[in-house]
Amino acid sequence: MTSESDNIIIEEAPASFKSFVWQYFGFPLDIIDGNRVTDKTRTICKLCQKRMPYTAANTSTMQRHIQNHHSWILKSPVKKPVKCQATLAGSRSETITRDIGVFIAADMRPFSVVENKGFRRLLHTLEPKYTIPPRTYFTSTVVPNLYKETKASVVQTLKEAESIALTTDSWILRGTQSYVTITAHIINNAWEMKSVALQTKPLFESHLCDFLQEAVTDWDLQRTNRTIAVVTDNTRNTEVAVREAGLEPHIKCFAHTINLATQAGLGVPRVTRLLGRVRRVAAFFHGNSTATAVFTSKQMQLQLPSHELITDVTTRWLSTLEMLSRYLEQQAAIAAALASPEIRQNIRYLDTLDSCDIRDAEDLVKLLYPLKTATTVLCEEKRPTVSLIAPLKSMIEQSMTPNDGDSTTVADTKIAILRNIADGYSGDSYDYLLECTALDPRFRTLPQLDSDQCEAVFLRVQNKAKQLQQYQTMSWEREEDAAGGVPCTAVKTEPEVTEPAPKKTALEDLLGNSFYADPEQYNRLERAEREMQNYRKEPSIPLSSCPLKWWRENCGQYPLLSYLAKACLSVPATCVPSERIFSTAGDVVSAQRSQLLPENVNMFIFLKKNMAIA
Repeated sequence: MTSESDNIIIEEAPASFKSFVWQYFGFPLDIIDGNRVTDKTRTICKLCQKRMPYTAANTSTMQRHIQNHHSWILKSPVKKPVKCQATLAGSRSETITRDIGVFIAADMRPFSVVENKGFRRLLHTLEPKYTIPPRTYFTSTVVPNLYKETKASVVQTLKEAESIALTTDSWILRGTQSYVTITAHIINNAWEMKSVALQTKPLFESHLCDFLQEAVTDWDLQRTNRTIAVVTDNTRNTEVAVREAGLEPHIKCFAHTINLATQAGLGVPRVTRLLGRVRRVAAFFHGNSTATAVFTSKQMQLQLPSHELITDVTTRWLSTLEMLSRYLEQQAAIAAALASPEIRQNIRYLDTLDSCDIRDAEDLVKLLYPLKTATTVLCEEKRPTVSLIAPLKSMIEQSMTPNDGDSTTVADTKIAILRNIADGYSGDSYDYLLECTALDPRFRTLPQLDSDQCEAVFLRVQNKAKQLQQYQTMSWEREEDAAGGVPCTAVKTEPEVTEPAPKKTALEDLLGNSFYADPEQYNRLERAEREMQNYRKEPSIPLSSCPLKWWRENCGQYPLLSYLAKACLSVPATCVPSERIFSTAGDVVSAQRSQLLPENVNMFIFLKKNMAIA
């Protein structure tokens, strides 16, 4: 770049020269033999055209010239050139912004995190050129876009599912607002169980029946010739809502059933008094530091484990079992501590356990152990299926069978538990549970049933397989008709010269139309029976094996039964997947964002449960 001043051509200094003097100086440019020649050994003042010697990287001569002849420049404010910081743009910036949205949704952080000083400093350290968008951009664009992406993926997953089951439960958020969550469960083409949280909505807007119908419609869950099983808690209003929504079968959560049955057993008057005494003893040692110190010393003297006594939570029966077990473990140390002079004077009001109470406590621990085992099975199974309910129910009923050696306390407890368990599953719902158990290769022998009951179960499954075969045949025929297929007998062709047909016998001529057998039709009708016979001959797999893996390996051999098994085994034994939303919701609606709108609660819970993070 050049400039002319009084016919003197001046070449501007390179942009890399940063001193302010170069705003007023340049290099003289001469034309020699038609060529432009720049003299880099001299500089020239743009204001007075005075030339002066110049050595590389030395501007002191020019600064003195300005000071002596153009001092007004130094008196006026000089704007130093601003060094522009390059900003990050393009896909890299978009990726970082999207991942901040993923961080907010996956880790359940408030939107205000993008304004926190520490978070912004971290981003600047990791990527100095990145400029974080404002908070409103994440609330209006980034997170809603993640919701749309995840929802599209969930819709595609549900679209490919042959059958779908639902679980639902309601819960109260921060003690004020009731919400209901609906979760869908499927088995995909790879025989893998998948669960997705569909929607979470406040309960004041409408009834649970409306929520269920809305979920089925909005997510297109209905399948031709298929029902949608629903697993809920055991409340009466939930049962009515499922029936009014037209969904079946309705399965009661087995974990909830066990809890109600156990609570009924623990509600027997003699058991209630026993548990009250144990609670008071545990509370005494927890609230008295002297008693605690004496109790600890007695544990050491008696070489007992250094365990504290447990006070139960009345709504959690497992904690009651732990309280009794711990009391029995430490009963020697408890008795020794209570008999010591240091605390004997303070226990006049304390009603301790006598020998009969100790025996009842021991019997109760043994009695509740099968219930604990059943609960443990439901918790340890990665995804407990409905096929577990009938075997576990049978095991509990056998362990609760009264015998002559039972004390009055134990007998009354068994009766209360048995009555409650029996009321939970009966009629068509229990028949459905047995059919699901029959299609689980771990329990296909149905040992809890007699031979007649077992045959009845397999016959019902076989009949469902026949109905499925008939439906598939009708579907194929409709597809052929829609494609323009015409029965061969209706197609007109030119006459051809053929060999004469063999002459019929008198018997064929007389009865042929009535007793003619089509081998292909016969094979279709008998396929369900053959599959059932071969399936029942298969050995049961170990209880530790995965039934879905077995069906994945054998579905080609049993196409009809595998179709039914996929529908049955997709139904969970409990509504725990929906109940786990409780803890998630408690993290989503925290103190930092207690004013979240219901639609945002639904969005965050949906992303937390369904968004895939590589």
